[in-house]
Amino acid sequence: MFITIALIPMLRSMAISKIIVDTPNERKVHQSPIPKTGGIAMALGILVPVLLWVPGDDFIRPVLIGAFVLTVFGLIDDIRELGYKAKLLGQILAALIAVLYGGISFSFFDNIFPDSLFCAQCLTILLTLFIIVGVTNAINLSDGLDGLAGGITMLSFICIAYLGFCSENNSIALVSIAVIGAIFGFLRFNTHPATVFMGDTGSQVLGYLSITTALHLTQGETPFSSLLPLILLGFPILDTLTVMIERIANGKSPFVADKNHFHHKLMRLGCFHSESVFIIYVLQAFLVTSAFIFRFYSNCFLLIYYVVFSSLIITGFIMAERTGWKLKRYDLIEHVIKNKLKRLREKNYHIKLPFLSVKTGLPILLIFTCFLPNDIPAYFSLIGMAMAVLLSVIALYLNQWLGGMIRLSLFMTIPLLVYLGEKNTVTWLNTNLEIIYNLCFGMIAVFVIFILKFTRRKGGFKTTPTDFIILFIALVLPNLPDIQIRSYQIGMLTTRIIVFFFSFEVLIGELRKKYSTLAFFTVFVLLILSVRGLYTL
Repeated sequence: MFITIALIPMLRSMAISKIIVDTPNERKVHQSPIPKTGGIAMALGILVPVLLWVPGDDFIRPVLIGAFVLTVFGLIDDIRELGYKAKLLGQILAALIAVLYGGISFSFFDNIFPDSLFCAQCLTILLTLFIIVGVTNAINLSDGLDGLAGGITMLSFICIAYLGFCSENNSIALVSIAVIGAIFGFLRFNTHPATVFMGDTGSQVLGYLSITTALHLTQGETPFSSLLPLILLGFPILDTLTVMIERIANGKSPFVADKNHFHHKLMRLGCFHSESVFIIYVLQAFLVTSAFIFRFYSNCFLLIYYVVFSSLIITGFIMAERTGWKLKRYDLIEHVIKNKLKRLREKNYHIKLPFLSVKTGLPILLIFTCFLPNDIPAYFSLIGMAMAVLLSVIALYLNQWLGGMIRLSLFMTIPLLVYLGEKNTVTWLNTNLEIIYNLCFGMIAVFVIFILKFTRRKGGFKTTPTDFIILFIALVLPNLPDIQIRSYQIGMLTTRIIVFFFSFEVLIGELRKKYSTLAFFTVFVLLILSVRGLYTL
Protein backbone atom coordinates (compact mmCIF):
# COMPACT_ATOMS: atom_id res chain seq x y z
CA MET A 1 0.00 0.00 0.00
CA PHE A 2 2.72 2.46 0.96
CA ILE A 3 4.80 1.60 -2.13
CA THR A 4 1.80 2.26 -4.38
CA ILE A 5 0.91 5.51 -2.61
CA ALA A 6 4.53 6.69 -2.85
CA LEU A 7 4.93 5.85 -6.55
CA ILE A 8 1.64 7.18 -7.97
CA PRO A 9 2.40 10.95 -7.62
CA MET A 10 5.78 10.51 -9.36
CA LEU A 11 4.37 8.32 -12.12
CA ARG A 12 1.40 10.66 -12.53
CA SER A 13 3.74 13.61 -13.12
CA MET A 14 5.72 11.51 -15.60
CA ALA A 15 2.52 10.52 -17.41
CA ILE A 16 1.49 14.16 -17.81
CA SER A 17 4.89 15.15 -19.21
CA LYS A 18 5.03 12.14 -21.57
CA ILE A 19 1.30 12.42 -22.46
CA ILE A 20 0.45 8.92 -21.18
CA VAL A 21 -3.14 9.90 -20.54
CA ASP A 22 -6.65 8.59 -21.15
CA THR A 23 -8.29 11.05 -23.54
CA PRO A 24 -12.07 11.54 -23.26
CA ASN A 25 -14.33 10.39 -26.11
CA GLU A 26 -17.99 9.64 -26.72
CA ARG A 27 -17.95 6.30 -24.83
CA LYS A 28 -15.99 7.48 -21.77
CA VAL A 29 -17.35 9.14 -18.68
CA HIS A 30 -14.50 11.47 -17.66
CA GLN A 31 -14.32 14.94 -19.21
CA SER A 32 -10.59 15.69 -19.14
CA PRO A 33 -7.37 13.72 -19.86
CA ILE A 34 -6.35 11.53 -16.89
CA PRO A 35 -2.89 9.93 -16.41
CA LYS A 36 -3.06 6.13 -16.66
CA THR A 37 0.09 5.03 -14.85
CA GLY A 38 -1.55 3.77 -11.66
CA GLY A 39 -1.21 0.18 -12.87
CA ILE A 40 2.59 0.43 -12.91
CA ALA A 41 2.58 1.61 -9.29
CA MET A 42 0.27 -1.26 -8.31
CA ALA A 43 2.39 -3.84 -10.14
CA LEU A 44 5.50 -2.70 -8.27
CA GLY A 45 3.54 -2.45 -5.02
CA ILE A 46 2.53 -6.10 -5.42
CA LEU A 47 5.93 -7.33 -6.62
CA VAL A 48 8.10 -6.03 -3.76
CA PRO A 49 6.30 -7.68 -0.79
CA VAL A 50 5.74 -10.88 -2.78
CA LEU A 51 9.47 -11.16 -3.50
CA LEU A 52 10.30 -10.37 0.13
CA TRP A 53 7.89 -12.70 1.92
CA VAL A 54 6.34 -15.25 -0.42
CA PRO A 55 8.40 -18.41 -1.12
CA GLY A 56 9.22 -18.78 -4.82
CA ASP A 57 7.39 -22.08 -5.32
CA ASP A 58 6.03 -23.70 -8.48
CA PHE A 59 2.95 -21.47 -8.36
CA ILE A 60 4.49 -18.10 -7.50
CA ARG A 61 7.26 -18.10 -10.13
CA PRO A 62 5.07 -18.69 -13.21
CA VAL A 63 2.33 -16.36 -11.97
CA LEU A 64 4.84 -13.54 -11.45
CA ILE A 65 6.31 -14.16 -14.90
CA GLY A 66 2.82 -14.10 -16.43
CA ALA A 67 1.98 -10.90 -14.56
CA PHE A 68 5.24 -9.37 -15.84
CA VAL A 69 4.28 -10.25 -19.42
CA LEU A 70 0.90 -8.56 -18.98
CA THR A 71 2.57 -5.54 -17.38
CA VAL A 72 4.82 -5.11 -20.41
CA PHE A 73 1.97 -5.52 -22.92
CA GLY A 74 -0.30 -3.29 -20.83
CA LEU A 75 2.33 -0.57 -20.54
CA ILE A 76 2.90 -0.59 -24.31
CA ASP A 77 -0.87 -0.42 -24.84
CA ASP A 78 -1.21 2.50 -22.41
CA ILE A 79 1.51 4.37 -24.33
CA ARG A 80 0.78 3.40 -27.95
CA GLU A 81 -2.76 1.94 -27.98
CA LEU A 82 -2.27 -1.66 -29.10
CA GLY A 83 -5.10 -3.33 -31.01
CA TYR A 84 -7.18 -6.06 -29.40
CA LYS A 85 -5.24 -8.76 -31.30
CA ALA A 86 -1.91 -7.73 -29.74
CA LYS A 87 -3.53 -7.47 -26.28
CA LEU A 88 -5.07 -10.91 -26.75
CA LEU A 89 -1.66 -12.30 -27.71
CA GLY A 90 -0.16 -11.03 -24.44
CA GLN A 91 -3.03 -12.50 -22.44
CA ILE A 92 -2.72 -15.90 -24.13
CA LEU A 93 1.04 -15.91 -23.53
CA ALA A 94 0.55 -15.13 -19.81
CA ALA A 95 -2.17 -17.80 -19.56
CA LEU A 96 0.09 -20.39 -21.23
CA ILE A 97 2.82 -19.68 -18.68
CA ALA A 98 0.35 -20.20 -15.81
CA VAL A 99 -1.06 -23.42 -17.31
CA LEU A 100 2.01 -25.13 -18.78
CA TYR A 101 4.67 -23.91 -16.35
CA GLY A 102 2.53 -23.29 -13.25
CA GLY A 103 0.31 -26.34 -13.64
CA ILE A 104 -2.90 -24.35 -13.09
CA SER A 105 -5.94 -26.16 -14.46
CA PHE A 106 -9.71 -26.16 -14.20
CA SER A 107 -10.59 -29.58 -12.79
CA PHE A 108 -14.33 -29.51 -13.52
CA PHE A 109 -14.07 -32.42 -15.98
CA ASP A 110 -11.88 -34.64 -13.79
CA ASN A 111 -14.89 -36.60 -12.57
CA ILE A 112 -16.40 -36.85 -16.05
CA PHE A 113 -13.50 -38.14 -18.15
CA PRO A 114 -10.63 -40.45 -17.13
CA ASP A 115 -7.35 -38.64 -16.56
CA SER A 116 -5.60 -40.93 -19.03
CA LEU A 117 -7.59 -39.68 -22.00
CA PHE A 118 -5.48 -37.32 -24.11
CA CYS A 119 -8.57 -35.47 -25.36
CA ALA A 120 -9.64 -34.82 -21.75
CA GLN A 121 -6.24 -33.31 -20.94
CA CYS A 122 -6.36 -31.13 -24.07
CA LEU A 123 -9.90 -30.02 -23.23
CA THR A 124 -8.84 -29.10 -19.68
CA ILE A 125 -5.88 -27.05 -20.95
CA LEU A 126 -7.96 -25.22 -23.57
CA LEU A 127 -10.76 -24.52 -21.12
CA THR A 128 -8.30 -23.24 -18.49
CA LEU A 129 -6.67 -20.94 -21.06
CA PHE A 130 -10.10 -19.66 -22.07
CA ILE A 131 -11.06 -18.99 -18.44
CA ILE A 132 -7.82 -17.12 -17.59
CA VAL A 133 -7.96 -15.00 -20.75
CA GLY A 134 -11.69 -14.41 -20.32
CA VAL A 135 -11.50 -13.22 -16.70
CA THR A 136 -8.42 -11.08 -17.47
CA ASN A 137 -10.49 -9.36 -20.16
CA ALA A 138 -13.55 -9.17 -17.90
CA ILE A 139 -11.69 -7.13 -15.27
CA ASN A 140 -10.08 -5.07 -18.02
CA LEU A 141 -13.48 -4.25 -19.54
CA SER A 142 -15.06 -3.49 -16.16
CA ASP A 143 -12.64 -0.60 -15.63
CA GLY A 144 -15.13 2.02 -16.80
CA LEU A 145 -15.80 4.17 -13.73
CA ASP A 146 -13.58 5.62 -11.02
CA GLY A 147 -12.75 2.96 -8.44
CA LEU A 148 -14.84 0.25 -10.11
CA ALA A 149 -12.34 -2.39 -11.25
CA GLY A 150 -10.14 -1.86 -8.19
CA GLY A 151 -13.03 -2.19 -5.74
CA ILE A 152 -14.49 -5.28 -7.43
CA THR A 153 -11.21 -7.16 -7.46
CA MET A 154 -10.32 -6.11 -3.91
CA LEU A 155 -13.56 -7.62 -2.62
CA SER A 156 -12.67 -10.86 -4.42
CA PHE A 157 -9.12 -10.88 -3.05
CA ILE A 158 -10.40 -10.36 0.50
CA CYS A 159 -12.27 -13.66 0.25
CA ILE A 160 -9.40 -15.40 -1.60
CA ALA A 161 -6.94 -14.29 1.10
CA TYR A 162 -9.12 -15.62 3.91
CA LEU A 163 -9.79 -18.93 2.14
CA GLY A 164 -6.04 -19.27 1.56
CA PHE A 165 -5.44 -18.61 5.24
CA CYS A 166 -8.06 -21.21 6.23
CA SER A 167 -6.52 -23.86 3.96
CA GLU A 168 -2.98 -22.97 5.19
CA ASN A 169 -1.99 -21.93 1.67
CA ASN A 170 0.32 -19.11 2.70
CA SER A 171 1.36 -18.28 -0.86
CA ILE A 172 -2.23 -17.52 -1.87
CA ALA A 173 -2.92 -15.60 1.34
CA LEU A 174 0.20 -13.40 1.13
CA VAL A 175 -0.14 -12.65 -2.60
CA SER A 176 -3.78 -11.69 -2.05
CA ILE A 177 -2.91 -9.44 0.89
CA ALA A 178 -0.22 -7.73 -1.21
CA VAL A 179 -2.76 -7.12 -3.99
CA ILE A 180 -5.30 -5.76 -1.48
CA GLY A 181 -2.70 -3.32 -0.17
CA ALA A 182 -1.77 -2.16 -3.67
CA ILE A 183 -5.44 -1.61 -4.57
CA PHE A 184 -6.04 0.31 -1.34
CA GLY A 185 -3.11 2.56 -2.18
CA PHE A 186 -4.40 3.05 -5.72
CA LEU A 187 -7.98 3.83 -4.64
CA ARG A 188 -6.57 6.72 -2.60
CA PHE A 189 -6.15 8.46 -6.00
CA ASN A 190 -8.84 6.70 -8.07
CA THR A 191 -12.08 7.32 -6.18
CA HIS A 192 -14.39 9.80 -7.94
CA PRO A 193 -13.19 12.22 -9.19
CA ALA A 194 -10.08 10.21 -10.08
CA THR A 195 -6.69 11.84 -10.55
CA VAL A 196 -5.09 8.70 -12.02
CA PHE A 197 -6.29 5.57 -13.86
CA MET A 198 -4.84 2.07 -13.63
CA GLY A 199 -4.79 1.67 -17.41
CA ASP A 200 -4.60 -1.70 -19.13
CA THR A 201 -1.46 -2.43 -17.13
CA GLY A 202 -3.34 -2.49 -13.84
CA SER A 203 -6.64 -3.99 -14.95
CA GLN A 204 -5.03 -6.91 -16.80
CA VAL A 205 -2.66 -7.72 -13.94
CA LEU A 206 -5.53 -7.62 -11.42
CA GLY A 207 -7.69 -9.85 -13.62
CA TYR A 208 -4.86 -12.31 -14.22
CA LEU A 209 -3.87 -12.56 -10.55
CA SER A 210 -7.47 -12.89 -9.39
CA ILE A 211 -8.30 -15.84 -11.64
CA THR A 212 -4.96 -17.66 -11.27
CA THR A 213 -5.04 -17.45 -7.46
CA ALA A 214 -8.72 -18.47 -7.39
CA LEU A 215 -8.05 -21.49 -9.64
CA HIS A 216 -4.95 -22.56 -7.72
CA LEU A 217 -6.94 -22.34 -4.47
CA THR A 218 -10.03 -24.27 -5.57
CA GLN A 219 -8.84 -26.96 -8.00
CA GLY A 220 -7.35 -30.39 -7.30
CA GLU A 221 -6.95 -31.73 -3.76
CA THR A 222 -8.97 -29.12 -1.93
CA PRO A 223 -12.25 -29.10 0.01
CA PHE A 224 -13.48 -26.04 -1.92
CA SER A 225 -15.87 -26.37 -4.85
CA SER A 226 -14.16 -26.16 -8.22
CA LEU A 227 -16.79 -23.69 -9.51
CA LEU A 228 -16.10 -21.25 -6.65
CA PRO A 229 -14.11 -18.85 -8.92
CA LEU A 230 -17.33 -18.29 -10.89
CA ILE A 231 -18.97 -16.86 -7.76
CA LEU A 232 -15.88 -14.97 -6.57
CA LEU A 233 -15.55 -13.12 -9.89
CA GLY A 234 -19.16 -13.47 -10.96
CA PHE A 235 -20.16 -9.86 -11.58
CA PRO A 236 -17.42 -8.83 -14.05
CA ILE A 237 -17.83 -12.20 -15.82
CA LEU A 238 -21.58 -11.62 -16.17
CA ASP A 239 -21.01 -8.05 -17.35
CA THR A 240 -18.55 -9.12 -20.06
CA LEU A 241 -20.65 -12.04 -21.30
CA THR A 242 -23.77 -9.88 -21.48
CA VAL A 243 -22.02 -7.09 -23.39
CA MET A 244 -20.41 -9.44 -25.89
CA ILE A 245 -23.67 -11.32 -26.53
CA GLU A 246 -25.45 -8.00 -27.12
CA ARG A 247 -22.76 -6.90 -29.59
CA ILE A 248 -22.94 -10.17 -31.51
CA ALA A 249 -26.76 -10.01 -31.55
CA ASN A 250 -26.54 -6.51 -33.05
CA GLY A 251 -24.15 -7.70 -35.76
CA LYS A 252 -21.08 -6.05 -34.23
CA SER A 253 -17.68 -7.41 -33.28
CA PRO A 254 -17.59 -8.54 -29.63
CA PHE A 255 -14.31 -6.63 -29.24
CA VAL A 256 -15.65 -3.21 -30.33
CA ALA A 257 -16.03 -0.91 -27.30
CA ASP A 258 -19.42 0.62 -26.53
CA LYS A 259 -21.46 2.00 -23.62
CA ASN A 260 -23.55 -1.06 -22.78
CA HIS A 261 -21.77 -2.27 -19.66
CA PHE A 262 -23.79 -2.52 -16.47
CA HIS A 263 -22.26 0.67 -15.07
CA HIS A 264 -23.30 2.56 -18.22
CA LYS A 265 -26.83 1.18 -17.90
CA LEU A 266 -27.04 2.24 -14.27
CA MET A 267 -26.07 5.78 -15.21
CA ARG A 268 -28.68 5.80 -18.00
CA LEU A 269 -31.26 4.80 -15.39
CA GLY A 270 -30.47 7.99 -13.49
CA CYS A 271 -27.76 6.91 -11.04
CA PHE A 272 -24.88 9.25 -10.37
CA HIS A 273 -21.29 8.11 -10.95
CA SER A 274 -20.66 7.26 -7.29
CA GLU A 275 -24.09 5.63 -6.92
CA SER A 276 -23.42 3.29 -9.87
CA VAL A 277 -20.09 2.24 -8.36
CA PHE A 278 -21.70 1.73 -4.94
CA ILE A 279 -24.49 -0.49 -6.37
CA ILE A 280 -21.95 -2.70 -8.17
CA TYR A 281 -19.84 -2.88 -4.99
CA VAL A 282 -22.90 -4.12 -3.09
CA LEU A 283 -23.68 -6.77 -5.72
CA GLN A 284 -20.06 -7.94 -5.79
CA ALA A 285 -19.93 -8.02 -1.99
CA PHE A 286 -23.10 -10.16 -2.06
CA LEU A 287 -21.42 -12.64 -4.42
CA VAL A 288 -18.19 -12.70 -2.42
CA THR A 289 -20.14 -13.37 0.78
CA SER A 290 -22.05 -16.11 -1.04
CA ALA A 291 -18.76 -17.64 -2.18
CA PHE A 292 -17.60 -17.88 1.41
CA ILE A 293 -20.89 -19.30 2.69
CA PHE A 294 -21.22 -21.87 -0.12
CA ARG A 295 -17.50 -22.70 -0.46
CA PHE A 296 -18.10 -26.40 0.29
CA TYR A 297 -21.33 -26.80 -1.71
CA SER A 298 -21.60 -28.89 -4.88
CA ASN A 299 -20.76 -27.51 -8.30
CA CYS A 300 -24.34 -28.11 -9.41
CA PHE A 301 -25.67 -25.91 -6.60
CA LEU A 302 -23.17 -23.12 -7.35
CA LEU A 303 -24.01 -23.17 -11.05
CA ILE A 304 -27.75 -22.96 -10.41
CA TYR A 305 -27.19 -20.22 -7.83
CA TYR A 306 -25.13 -18.16 -10.28
CA VAL A 307 -27.64 -18.64 -13.12
CA VAL A 308 -30.49 -17.43 -10.86
CA PHE A 309 -28.45 -14.41 -9.72
CA SER A 310 -27.49 -13.55 -13.32
CA SER A 311 -31.06 -13.95 -14.54
CA LEU A 312 -32.36 -11.56 -11.90
CA ILE A 313 -29.76 -8.92 -12.80
CA ILE A 314 -30.31 -9.18 -16.56
CA THR A 315 -34.12 -9.28 -16.20
CA GLY A 316 -34.01 -6.17 -14.03
CA PHE A 317 -32.06 -4.19 -16.63
CA ILE A 318 -34.25 -5.43 -19.51
CA MET A 319 -37.47 -4.49 -17.70
CA ALA A 320 -36.10 -1.07 -16.75
CA GLU A 321 -35.06 -0.31 -20.34
CA ARG A 322 -38.32 -1.54 -21.89
CA THR A 323 -40.53 0.40 -19.48
CA GLY A 324 -38.36 3.51 -19.57
CA TRP A 325 -37.96 3.43 -15.78
CA LYS A 326 -35.76 6.15 -14.29
CA LEU A 327 -34.59 6.76 -10.75
CA LYS A 328 -36.78 9.45 -9.20
CA ARG A 329 -35.34 12.06 -6.89
CA TYR A 330 -38.21 13.40 -4.82
CA ASP A 331 -38.75 17.11 -4.27
CA LEU A 332 -39.12 16.51 -0.54
CA ILE A 333 -35.47 15.46 -0.33
CA GLU A 334 -34.07 17.71 -3.03
CA HIS A 335 -35.78 20.94 -1.97
CA VAL A 336 -37.47 20.87 1.44
CA ILE A 337 -34.83 18.99 3.46
CA LYS A 338 -31.83 20.35 1.56
CA ASN A 339 -33.10 23.96 1.89
CA LYS A 340 -33.42 23.57 5.67
CA LEU A 341 -29.95 22.07 5.86
CA LYS A 342 -28.66 24.97 3.78
CA ARG A 343 -30.09 27.51 6.26
CA LEU A 344 -28.49 25.59 9.14
CA ARG A 345 -25.17 25.56 7.30
CA GLU A 346 -25.23 29.35 6.87
CA LYS A 347 -25.32 29.83 10.67
CA ASN A 348 -22.44 27.37 11.29
CA TYR A 349 -23.85 26.24 14.66
CA HIS A 350 -23.97 22.65 13.52
CA ILE A 351 -20.28 22.40 12.64
CA LYS A 352 -18.53 24.51 15.29
CA LEU A 353 -19.18 22.11 18.16
CA PRO A 354 -18.32 18.90 16.20
CA PHE A 355 -15.14 20.48 14.83
CA LEU A 356 -14.03 21.70 18.27
CA SER A 357 -14.78 18.25 19.72
CA VAL A 358 -12.70 16.50 17.04
CA LYS A 359 -9.91 19.09 17.16
CA THR A 360 -9.42 18.65 20.92
CA GLY A 361 -10.84 15.20 21.62
CA LEU A 362 -9.01 13.29 18.87
CA PRO A 363 -5.47 14.25 20.07
CA ILE A 364 -6.44 13.44 23.67
CA LEU A 365 -7.78 10.05 22.57
CA LEU A 366 -4.55 9.23 20.71
CA ILE A 367 -2.39 10.33 23.66
CA PHE A 368 -4.43 8.05 25.93
CA THR A 369 -3.91 5.22 23.43
CA CYS A 370 -0.13 5.74 23.72
CA PHE A 371 -0.30 4.48 27.31
CA LEU A 372 -2.42 1.38 26.63
CA PRO A 373 0.39 -0.97 25.49
CA ASN A 374 2.13 -2.55 28.46
CA ASP A 375 5.46 -1.97 26.72
CA ILE A 376 6.70 -0.36 23.49
CA PRO A 377 9.19 -2.27 21.29
CA ALA A 378 12.62 -0.70 20.95
CA TYR A 379 12.39 -0.49 17.14
CA PHE A 380 9.10 1.44 17.44
CA SER A 381 10.77 3.82 19.87
CA LEU A 382 13.69 4.51 17.51
CA ILE A 383 11.40 4.98 14.49
CA GLY A 384 9.22 7.36 16.51
CA MET A 385 12.25 9.42 17.57
CA ALA A 386 13.54 9.66 13.99
CA MET A 387 10.10 10.71 12.69
CA ALA A 388 9.73 13.29 15.47
CA VAL A 389 13.07 14.89 14.49
CA LEU A 390 12.19 14.81 10.77
CA LEU A 391 8.74 16.29 11.38
CA SER A 392 10.24 19.08 13.52
CA VAL A 393 12.75 20.00 10.79
CA ILE A 394 10.01 20.06 8.14
CA ALA A 395 7.78 22.21 10.37
CA LEU A 396 10.59 24.75 10.76
CA TYR A 397 12.06 24.84 7.25
CA LEU A 398 9.83 23.04 4.72
CA ASN A 399 6.30 24.05 5.65
CA GLN A 400 4.89 23.05 2.25
CA TRP A 401 5.63 19.39 3.08
CA LEU A 402 4.14 19.55 6.57
CA GLY A 403 0.69 18.15 5.78
CA GLY A 404 2.12 15.12 3.99
CA MET A 405 4.63 14.42 6.76
CA ILE A 406 1.91 14.63 9.44
CA ARG A 407 -0.16 12.11 7.49
CA LEU A 408 2.80 9.79 7.04
CA SER A 409 3.73 9.97 10.75
CA LEU A 410 0.20 9.34 11.99
CA PHE A 411 -0.72 6.66 9.47
CA MET A 412 2.44 4.66 10.15
CA THR A 413 2.10 5.04 13.93
CA ILE A 414 -1.60 4.46 14.56
CA PRO A 415 -2.01 0.84 13.26
CA LEU A 416 0.95 -0.51 15.23
CA LEU A 417 0.05 1.49 18.33
CA VAL A 418 -3.56 0.24 18.34
CA TYR A 419 -2.38 -3.32 17.68
CA LEU A 420 0.08 -3.21 20.59
CA GLY A 421 -2.66 -1.82 22.82
CA GLU A 422 -4.93 -4.76 21.93
CA LYS A 423 -2.25 -7.44 22.11
CA ASN A 424 -0.60 -6.47 25.39
CA THR A 425 -2.92 -4.14 27.30
CA VAL A 426 -1.94 -2.52 30.61
CA THR A 427 -3.49 -4.02 33.70
CA TRP A 428 -5.06 -0.76 34.94
CA LEU A 429 -7.52 -0.64 32.00
CA ASN A 430 -10.60 -2.11 33.68
CA THR A 431 -13.90 -2.95 31.97
CA ASN A 432 -15.65 0.35 32.78
CA LEU A 433 -12.71 2.41 31.55
CA GLU A 434 -12.55 0.39 28.34
CA ILE A 435 -16.28 0.98 27.73
CA ILE A 436 -15.74 4.74 28.10
CA TYR A 437 -12.73 4.49 25.77
CA ASN A 438 -14.78 2.72 23.10
CA LEU A 439 -17.65 5.21 23.49
CA CYS A 440 -15.19 8.02 22.77
CA PHE A 441 -14.48 6.44 19.36
CA GLY A 442 -18.21 6.35 18.67
CA MET A 443 -18.64 10.02 19.60
CA ILE A 444 -15.66 11.05 17.47
CA ALA A 445 -17.12 9.09 14.52
CA VAL A 446 -20.49 10.87 14.88
CA PHE A 447 -18.84 14.30 15.02
CA VAL A 448 -16.72 13.49 11.96
CA ILE A 449 -19.85 12.51 10.01
CA PHE A 450 -21.42 15.87 10.91
CA ILE A 451 -18.31 17.70 9.72
CA LEU A 452 -18.24 15.77 6.43
CA LYS A 453 -21.89 16.48 5.70
CA PHE A 454 -21.94 20.18 6.56
CA THR A 455 -18.45 21.47 5.79
CA ARG A 456 -18.01 24.23 3.24
CA ARG A 457 -14.62 22.89 2.27
CA LYS A 458 -14.51 21.93 -1.42
CA GLY A 459 -11.25 19.95 -1.39
CA GLY A 460 -9.72 17.35 0.87
CA PHE A 461 -11.21 14.17 2.27
CA LYS A 462 -14.78 13.23 1.31
CA THR A 463 -16.85 10.07 1.60
CA THR A 464 -16.68 7.79 -1.46
CA PRO A 465 -17.95 4.33 -2.49
CA THR A 466 -14.61 2.95 -1.26
CA ASP A 467 -15.86 3.62 2.27
CA PHE A 468 -18.34 0.79 1.69
CA ILE A 469 -15.44 -1.65 1.26
CA ILE A 470 -13.82 -0.41 4.46
CA LEU A 471 -17.14 -0.77 6.30
CA PHE A 472 -17.60 -4.24 4.76
CA ILE A 473 -14.19 -5.33 6.10
CA ALA A 474 -14.88 -3.83 9.52
CA LEU A 475 -18.18 -5.69 9.80
CA VAL A 476 -16.98 -9.00 8.39
CA LEU A 477 -13.66 -9.42 10.21
CA PRO A 478 -15.02 -9.78 13.76
CA ASN A 479 -17.57 -12.36 12.59
CA LEU A 480 -15.21 -14.70 10.73
CA PRO A 481 -15.50 -18.26 12.10
CA ASP A 482 -11.86 -18.60 13.06
CA ILE A 483 -10.62 -18.78 16.65
CA GLN A 484 -7.12 -17.52 15.79
CA ILE A 485 -8.45 -14.39 14.09
CA ARG A 486 -10.96 -13.72 16.85
CA SER A 487 -8.22 -14.03 19.47
CA TYR A 488 -6.67 -10.82 18.08
CA GLN A 489 -10.01 -8.97 18.44
CA ILE A 490 -9.59 -7.75 14.87
CA GLY A 491 -13.07 -6.25 14.74
CA MET A 492 -12.46 -3.68 17.49
CA LEU A 493 -8.86 -3.19 16.36
CA THR A 494 -9.99 -2.43 12.81
CA THR A 495 -12.75 -0.10 14.00
CA ARG A 496 -10.37 1.97 16.12
CA ILE A 497 -7.84 2.27 13.30
CA ILE A 498 -10.53 3.30 10.80
CA VAL A 499 -11.95 5.95 13.15
CA PHE A 500 -8.47 7.37 13.76
CA PHE A 501 -7.63 7.41 10.03
CA PHE A 502 -10.90 8.98 8.91
CA SER A 503 -10.93 11.52 11.73
CA PHE A 504 -7.39 12.74 11.12
CA GLU A 505 -8.03 12.96 7.37
CA VAL A 506 -11.08 15.14 8.01
CA LEU A 507 -9.25 17.22 10.63
CA ILE A 508 -6.27 17.84 8.31
CA GLY A 509 -8.65 18.96 5.57
CA GLU A 510 -10.61 21.27 7.88
CA LEU A 511 -7.45 22.94 9.19
CA ARG A 512 -6.88 24.39 5.69
CA LYS A 513 -3.08 24.09 5.79
CA LYS A 514 -2.80 25.62 9.29
CA TYR A 515 -0.94 22.61 10.67
CA SER A 516 1.24 24.12 13.43
CA THR A 517 -0.82 22.88 16.39
CA LEU A 518 -1.37 19.44 14.82
CA ALA A 519 2.35 19.15 14.02
CA PHE A 520 3.24 19.96 17.65
CA PHE A 521 0.76 17.34 18.86
CA THR A 522 2.12 14.70 16.44
CA VAL A 523 5.69 15.33 17.60
CA PHE A 524 4.48 15.08 21.21
CA VAL A 525 2.86 11.68 20.52
CA LEU A 526 6.01 10.39 18.80
CA LEU A 527 8.15 11.54 21.74
CA ILE A 528 5.85 9.78 24.23
CA LEU A 529 6.30 6.53 22.30
CA SER A 530 10.07 7.10 22.10
CA VAL A 531 10.42 7.71 25.84
CA ARG A 532 8.22 4.72 26.70
CA GLY A 533 10.25 2.47 24.40
CA LEU A 534 13.56 3.65 25.79
CA TYR A 535 12.25 3.22 29.35
CA THR A 536 11.49 -0.46 28.69
CA LEU A 537 15.11 -0.96 27.61
